[in-house]
Amino acid sequence: MDSGNEQLLRGRIYGTDHDHPGPKPGRSYAELVGGPLDGLLLDITGWRPEEIDDGVSLPTELGQFSPGGRALYDPRPGDPARWDWAGDSP
Repeated sequence: MDSGNEQLLRGRIYGTDHDHPGPKPGRSYAELVGGPLDGLLLDITGWRPEEIDDGVSLPTELGQFSPGGRALYDPRPGDPARWDWAGDSP
């Protein structure tokens, strides 16, 4: 992804519409670090600890497998507000 696209994504919430891309008060977010969704925020409001521990597989067209692919992210040990990219899957 080129730097222009990276700047466009930074600070946006994964899965939200483009008209309301930023964080909302009273919500909990994790920053996605690395990979195709680097810089996006994931809304984890209301997630149980075991759901957070499991990490996520997020649909994206930006990864290695293009449409239909998924980007895998796991919470960073000792810093649950940052989730590190673990690879892509089909």
